[in-house]
Amino acid sequence: MSIKIKNLTKVYGRQKALDDISFEIAEGEIVGFLGPNGAGKTTTMKVATCYLPPTLGTAEVMGYNVVDKPLEVRKNVGYLPENNPLYTEMYLHEYLNFTGRLYGLKGKALNMRIGEMVELCGLGREQNKKVEELSKGYRQRLGLAQSLIHNPRVLILDEPTTGLDPNQLVEIRKLILDVSQNKTVIFSTHIMQEVEALCSRVIVINKGRIVADGPIADLKSKIDHGFILAEFEREIDIRLLEGIDEVESVILTTGNKYKLRVKGATDIRNKIFTLAATHHLPLIGLVVEKGSLEGVFRELTQIQTDD
Repeated sequence: MSIKIKNLTKVYGRQKALDDISFEIAEGEIVGFLGPNGAGKTTTMKVATCYLPPTLGTAEVMGYNVVDKPLEVRKNVGYLPENNPLYTEMYLHEYLNFTGRLYGLKGKALNMRIGEMVELCGLGREQNKKVEELSKGYRQRLGLAQSLIHNPRVLILDEPTTGLDPNQLVEIRKLILDVSQNKTVIFSTHIMQEVEALCSRVIVINKGRIVADGPIADLKSKIDHGFILAEFEREIDIRLLEGIDEVESVILTTGNKYKLRVKGATDIRNKIFTLAATHHLPLIGLVVEKGSLEGVFRELTQIQTDD
């Protein structure tokens, strides 16, 4: 396993930021780490990168315990924190040279690696500038370059696309896909499209606890089964739709459109047709809306918040 978290707890004073969480990430996986603000995402990442010690439990990266073998963990991890702290007074090449030397690179090997990172991360056009002169998008590219300079086997990215415009989002998303070849990646984000574009698996954390872990498709089918949108020619008595056994709730949206949330994955379109025919209700539209990752996230975190 690339990352192995077992019964991990982190306490700050009286606040329990992480509450006995466990998960594993295999080599080569790209995993989205989701949760509301304050859920414990950043704390988990800081423990896994040796920035914070655990209160209880263990965290291992490439088989190395973060407490017993922190230097070995750091050799194997590339970390991009949420705020991407850079030395803005340095020139781009100067900064990559500095970070490379921290990992023990030097001489021709270091210069070659800097050249590779400039090309891989698309920094060529801006490579002669100071960091303070770079746009937000290029600063994120530079952050990824420094996290990759030592060719780590694991990438841990905390909100790597925060504050980027739509064009920059697409560029950084593609860059993450490009650089993640043959690497294990775990990244946190609030952008669901990002997760669906990059990941096949998500881990959802809320109030310091893991509330879901699995393939995106499985979570969608098990948790958010989507809705049925029924449109009638005129407004109808909403209680007729609520009377269908499989219907969990009904909302009147715009016009004469009704949004039905259905229990389980049952297709009840035939029952809506029958109801419309029995009561002589002109049905002019019936659409199935599939479950969304956003719906899964909202349901999981809302359920926990209400407990």
